[in-house]
Amino acid sequence: MNEDNGVPTGLASPKRRKRPEKTVEITDPKAIRALAHAARLEVISELYSTQLSRTATELAAQTGLTPSAMSYHLRALQKWGIVTAADNEGDARERRWKAAGSDFTIKSGGNAPSPEIAVVELELDAFRRRATAFTRARGERRQRGEAANEAAAMVLSSDLLYLTPDQRTDLKAKFQNLIRSYELEDPTRIPEGAVRIATMWSMIPDDRTPSSS
Repeated sequence: MNEDNGVPTGLASPKRRKRPEKTVEITDPKAIRALAHAARLEVISELYSTQLSRTATELAAQTGLTPSAMSYHLRALQKWGIVTAADNEGDARERRWKAAGSDFTIKSGGNAPSPEIAVVELELDAFRRRATAFTRARGERRQRGEAANEAAAMVLSSDLLYLTPDQRTDLKAKFQNLIRSYELEDPTRIPEGAVRIATMWSMIPDDRTPSSS
């Protein structure tokens, strides 16, 4: 079977978005602490995943905050170089914001463990909110007698692997390339039948080595 960007060409997958690769890496403990807020992580997820610009009003509606409160959070993220002002589109009365890069990563280097764990907790909380919203909506659809879309079902998988440092680097690169191969070339044109899907993946060293008997 022929392959394209690591994805079988027999699959009807969207083309990978053409974008300059720039990873925004956060190492400053103060910046990491600044991320420990649910609304800010929602903003980072939205802007970096879609690579589209949004206004404070649009992001506020998504997070349940007021536009003024969201503007405050956006300015805080701008201070640390995580988001940046974008070109205005149409109505220029409200500033638009965009991701400062194509990818985002946090590296505390062991200098700020507590804030880093706080960020993880917020990410997991966001996952739980998405899962709860999905199951609630699915239940409501079933009560209305609507047919279930099995393709949009929630998937959760966990594995334990033994990896060398080189293998960890290789796995991370392969996973990122696989995800990007499914990104829309034009995120403003959603294919018919497409459902917005949230993904989350991690590699965490498991130091809980079983004691030998």
